[in-house]
Order: sequence, then C-alpha cells, then structure tokens
Amino acid sequence: MVEADVHRLLRRLPSVDDVLRSSAGIELLSQHPRWAVVAAARAEIDDIRRQLQLQMQMDVGPRMAPQQAEAEATPTVVTAGALSARVQTMVRPSLRRAINATGVVLHTNLGRAPLPARALARMDEIARGYSTLEYDPALRGRGSRHDHAALLLCQLTGAEAAAVVNNNAGAVLIALSALASGRQVVVSRGELIEIGGNFRIPDVMRASGAVLHEVGTTNKTRLADYTEAMTADTALLLKVHRSNFAVVGFTEDTPVAALVQAGGARSVPVMVDLGSGSLVDTTALGLPAEPTVGEIVRAGVDLCTFSGDKLLGGPQAGIIVGRRDAVAKILSHPLMRALRPDKMTLAALEATLEIYRDGSATRDIPALRMLAATPETLAARKDELCAALAARVPRERGLRVVAQRARSAVGGGALPLAEPETWAVTLDVADLSPEALAQKLADGDTPVVGRIADDRLILDVRTLGDDEIVEVAGAVARALARHSGNVNGGNGGRATPESERS
Repeated sequence: MVEADVHRLLRRLPSVDDVLRSSAGIELLSQHPRWAVVAAARAEIDDIRRQLQLQMQMDVGPRMAPQQAEAEATPTVVTAGALSARVQTMVRPSLRRAINATGVVLHTNLGRAPLPARALARMDEIARGYSTLEYDPALRGRGSRHDHAALLLCQLTGAEAAAVVNNNAGAVLIALSALASGRQVVVSRGELIEIGGNFRIPDVMRASGAVLHEVGTTNKTRLADYTEAMTADTALLLKVHRSNFAVVGFTEDTPVAALVQAGGARSVPVMVDLGSGSLVDTTALGLPAEPTVGEIVRAGVDLCTFSGDKLLGGPQAGIIVGRRDAVAKILSHPLMRALRPDKMTLAALEATLEIYRDGSATRDIPALRMLAATPETLAARKDELCAALAARVPRERGLRVVAQRARSAVGGGALPLAEPETWAVTLDVADLSPEALAQKLADGDTPVVGRIADDRLILDVRTLGDDEIVEVAGAVARALARHSGNVNGGNGGRATPESERS
C-alpha cells in the first residue's frame, strides 16, 4: 500500500461522533455508560490510524485501485464487534468472580477460602443498612466491635479472650508490638519463614520493634536453645508453625508444652503463630494431622494467632486468642485502630464460627467440604464435566478430553505434604497450546483457571462446585469458538471424552 492510498484511507476514517451515530454505537449507548462507548470508539479509531500509518512506513502490499480504496475507506471501518469488545473490557470490573479448577482448595491468588452461605447471607444483611457494629442495644450506647466474634472464639478454642485484626501478619505484628517492642523475642532459626508475597517473619518482627534472637539450627532446635537464650530482657518466646513447608529427615523440634513450662519458670510469655488455624481434626478429613487452635490453647500459651481464610474457611482475618491480660494489651495498642476489622469481615467471621458451634462445619463450610469430598463424589463430578463438554463443544473444534486420576493440594500455606487424590479432566487441542488455551479460558468474563501438567491443561474437579460444571463446559466451548473465529459455535457433531484411564 503506497502513501497516497494510506492518506486516502486516513481521510475517510470516521469521527467519534460518526461511530456514536451508527447503529452499533446507538445500540451500545443504550446498554452501557456513554464514557465507555466514547472511549472505545476513540481507541478503535486510533488503533486503525496507527495500523495504516505503519503500513505507509513499511510501504508493503500492492497499490490499491482508487475505487478499491474508496470502497474500503468508509465509516463502517469501525466494526460493531470490535467496538462492543472494547466496551465490554472497559466496563468489566477488575475484581470479579473466577472459577477455580486448579484443585488447590485455599488458592491465595484466587481469594483462598470461599465463604459459607450463612456468611454471605449475614454480610448481605449487615451491608444493606446500619448495624450494631459499635452499639450495645442493652446499654443503648457505645459498644465494641471486638466483642462480636470474641465470645464464639473463646467457646470454640477454650481461650480466655480473643481479638480480630485484618490478617494474620497484622496479628503477629500487633502482638509483638504490644508485648515485645524494644525487647528480645526468642525464635527458632528453622521457623523464620516467608509467609508469601515476599513478606518474611523477621521483617514483620523488625517492624514491630521487637529484637529478634535466633536459636538452634534450620533442622534442629532443642529446649535448651531457648532456655540458654533467655535473659532479663526477654519479652517473649515465639514459635512459628511451619504450615507452608515441611522439614523432614534429621530433625528435632521443641513441643509447645515444653516451651510453656520453660517460659513459665522465668515469667516469660509464649506465643504461637499457628498460621493455618484449624478448629477441626484434619485427620477426620483424610488429611495429615495439623495442630488445632484448641490444642495450642490447652498447652498453656499466652497467645495464639492464625488466619481466618485458611483452614478455618472464613473471611480474611487475623485472629488472636489467649490469656486475658495479653489480649487486653493488644486491644489497647494504638496499632489496633489501623488493623481493626470492618463490619463485613466481622459479619462473615461470626457467621462462620456459628457453623462450628452448631457442629456442621464439614457440611456447610466450602473449603472443608472440598477437602472432605469422597472418591465417589469426585468421580461423579468428573463424569458430569465430561458429559457437559461432550454436549457443548462441537466435534470440529478438535477438543480431546481425557479423565484421569490426579492429586490436589490444600494450598494457602497449609498442610504442604497433603496431596488428596482427585479426578482431573484434561483438555488437549491439536492446534492450540495448553498455555494458549489456559489464557483463552482466563480471558472470559468469568475466568476459568486450571493448571498445566504433562503438556495438557487440567481441570481438577475437587475445587469445582456442582453448579459450575455446565458453566465451565460453556466457557471451554466459547474459548474454542473464539479460537476458530466463530463466536456462535457450530452445529456439527460433539466432542466425546476418551475412555478413562486410572
């Protein structure tokens, strides 16, 4: 295309007003905010202009006949489909629902634990109007937001008192700030963990003003290491549960009860950062043993901190339970104002704790229900997904479906050695790489996130809800239709799953 042809096309580009007055523009304006349609039209026109200018610079392609250039350079150069796609992208929220097909139950990138129905209902109720967040109806006066979940936490763990902050890193930070700022905290070298997002326990400790004193080695820390390190300046003995990794082989650890006894002999408090914070016996779910919060409290610690959105299965929160005097110092610390939870967190947490109180946790808390899913349940879900894919994806799309046994993960920095058996449905398209197919599924209005293994895209059914099976199949069908250039799909034969292999 030579320069004269390009200039002719550039002169015939539509204006933004031309696009808005077109049938496509009018239809989009009836459905979406004006700013989005205007911005989309401007962006689409600018893109076409840049492409034409690039062609002129490269001087590629045959010279157009004048009538051909005249025919192609019409205001309809901005297509309705391209304009609609831009508008949809602009108005689509950044934070939106996703479908977790990775098999990682507490997937940090996907928001960790999905909330129970009771928690969602409570949040909706509290969000719709005013609440008793800091109002005591009995006194008809000011109350404390810290009272709402505290009673249930004490009932469920056996602790004397409880407090809630925004997350567990915040819980550790405020606990150390309140109990050990400017003084020594003794901790095992093998427990100075990184908690994700490049945040590390030593960094949190330094931010609190506490003076870190490492003892022991990476694989062995004995009771004598703690006792020999204690001085008159020791404010706290800290034990950090290695919930997101495991040390195996030639190891030795100091039990919490032994630390409590040693600390008590010197009037030094003991704090345990439990991390994952299970309230139930994980072996009953078919998983490795994990210390429960109640067990840690019964061992006599002064403080125990843990997360709300890991094995507890509730909202993001940092939960602190322990002795009344230690918790009181935390509640009165200036950082509490900065770290305190909002009404939505408290509503969801209280509702989640009620489920534990009522004895229906493995049934009503989604994370626990996924972890406790039986082989029969997972096999049935696998069959449903294969059938849904066969019904929705036309055969000509070239989709090859294979169901096979696989391993899931707990995730969220909990039970790192646990790999519960699951069923995975793998997707293979001859002319589409697993990475490209994964990207197309992630690009949908509701991203579907799987995992890639053995050069195939895997959809693990453990983390799929029964109500998401058909939705996932539809997302796969749309992704393959976009790949083939036909967004409406086809009417030919359907893809059929291959025989399963175990």
